[in-house]
Amino acid sequence: MLEVPFWLWGAFAATVVVSLAVDLLAHRTAHVIGFKEAAAWSALWVSLALLFGAVVFLALGTTAGTEYTTAWLLEKSLSVDNLFVFAVIFAYFKVPRAYQHRVLFFGVIGALVFRGIFLSLGVAVVSRFTAVLFAFAAVLFYSTYKLLKEEEESFDPGQSFAVRMLRKIIPVRDEYAGTRFFVKEAGKRVATPLLAVVAAIEAADLIFAVDSVPAVLAVSDDAFIVYTSNAFAILGLRALYFMLAGLLDRFHYLNRGLAIILSFIGVKLILQASHKTISTSIPEIPSPVSLAVIVVVLAGSIALSLTRPVQPPIAAPQERGTGPSRDSEASRAPAPESGEPARDPPDTDTDR
Repeated sequence: MLEVPFWLWGAFAATVVVSLAVDLLAHRTAHVIGFKEAAAWSALWVSLALLFGAVVFLALGTTAGTEYTTAWLLEKSLSVDNLFVFAVIFAYFKVPRAYQHRVLFFGVIGALVFRGIFLSLGVAVVSRFTAVLFAFAAVLFYSTYKLLKEEEESFDPGQSFAVRMLRKIIPVRDEYAGTRFFVKEAGKRVATPLLAVVAAIEAADLIFAVDSVPAVLAVSDDAFIVYTSNAFAILGLRALYFMLAGLLDRFHYLNRGLAIILSFIGVKLILQASHKTISTSIPEIPSPVSLAVIVVVLAGSIALSLTRPVQPPIAAPQERGTGPSRDSEASRAPAPESGEPARDPPDTDTDR
């Protein structure tokens, strides 16, 4: 374990608290967050994460700094899956765009708390039972399989455990009431759908923690490194969502890239556990190599997605020589023998 000075913990806590306070004040009035505003906030969060990483390099050394950077980038890349789920949840509950930042703000606070609990438990378990890393590797390999399989799993935010429990604890009305989570109806306090959305966001984060916690523990088993890297990645998640909203479908190779990263981290876990439990002659993958692999795979999957976009299906009749479509064949069919005029083929150039 690293000898982390108290002032470094204090600097981290102060940075997080001040940043959240500034963010809350800047968005105290509900409004739709555009691309430019989201990009500016995203740049701010990334800058804070990298600046803190530089402090870690100077205060704790090159190894700790590399592990922090690797863990932060790993969590940042894995959190992209969260963005797709956020979009599904917002669409399911029909959340007005002006209220979405408030939901994600409280979702981030909950994620910081729950990730802290899970990572603390993970560090404690790994420090006592190194063999559990084999189980963590199995989790990552299963996650890789889920990312690569063609069938998409259905996700029903309204049936998540957190939302169902919330409805049992307190009645949830059907209409929103601005950015409020509670209102009074007939003298009784009831929840608005906005609170149910927060519950669904928290439930989704708990599910994603199953992947991210074992992955980050493969990079480092130090509580300071794993939590601070996760925290800065989570803090920038909201801005990243608003910046990429509407563009997520363009990164169609990203899932394959994440699958490669998870499988690589799974191999790293197996080698790490084997080195500690079987024989020290079994090599481990150093953190600089892990960082390089994550950067190359992530950049490559994004570049491929942008240079090889998904081609939309062509519904119009195809050009001569490319093979007739069903519509073009129908348009060349002879008229019925009954004497009725042939019907015009359907217009395939309508707006979509």
